[in-house]
Amino acid sequence: MANGVVVRVSGPVVVAEGLEAAKMYDVVRVGELGLIGEVIRLEGNKVTIQVYEDTTGIRPGDKVENTNQALSVELGPGLLTSIYDGIQRPLDLREKSGDFISRGLIIPPLDEKKNWDFEAIKKDGDNVSEGEILGEVEETPLIKHKIMLPLGLKGELKGLRSGSYTIRDPIGSVSTSEGKVDLYLSTKWTVRIPRPYKRKLPPDTPLVTGQRVLDTFFPVAKGGTAAIPGPFGSGKCVLGDTPVLLGDGRFSRDREAI
Repeated sequence: MANGVVVRVSGPVVVAEGLEAAKMYDVVRVGELGLIGEVIRLEGNKVTIQVYEDTTGIRPGDKVENTNQALSVELGPGLLTSIYDGIQRPLDLREKSGDFISRGLIIPPLDEKKNWDFEAIKKDGDNVSEGEILGEVEETPLIKHKIMLPLGLKGELKGLRSGSYTIRDPIGSVSTSEGKVDLYLSTKWTVRIPRPYKRKLPPDTPLVTGQRVLDTFFPVAKGGTAAIPGPFGSGKCVLGDTPVLLGDGRFSRDREAI
């Protein structure tokens, strides 16, 4: 990592210098806590950084580390059954972070220890190209997660087998013109690059939630997009066991008490 120093702080915007090799949209870590930020402007030897966490306590002279990587997300089994903040930190963090997400907290977005049953569709020796489905993982009884060959790869499959794997275990490899590349259940994707597609399917099947107020006044189609408006902290992503401060001053996690 290349290091620099903070020279100015204005709310979530931090100006640093000394990051000579910085590029637009590089992810940086600011201060001793390593707050996550992104380079949004380059001007001479100074870079302007948008910090995605509270910058309280950050001051001139604090270190800034450039990861030399673009802001990315991890795609794989467990993604569709999780809730995240804007930089893909799981919101179910009470055991590790308490009732609030600690600043600078780094935690894997997907469970690295859970074993998933992978059922291979392709077989050893098949020639495959980017985007082809290699197999499936049953994420839930209703969701079958398709495992595809990452973009930019094509070649002959080697050692692809059905079995129980974590997202860090290789499920096989592909022999490309540039050498062997291991394959996993998960992949990284840069958020500012749109996901490619062959064609878009029109959403025409309703997603029935069972909540009449949603299904009647705010219907959503399967495969469609929905948004819940509201400011930070208004409870848009509140889970059933989220602690709530009640009107009589009690602090409760029991939904029946609300």
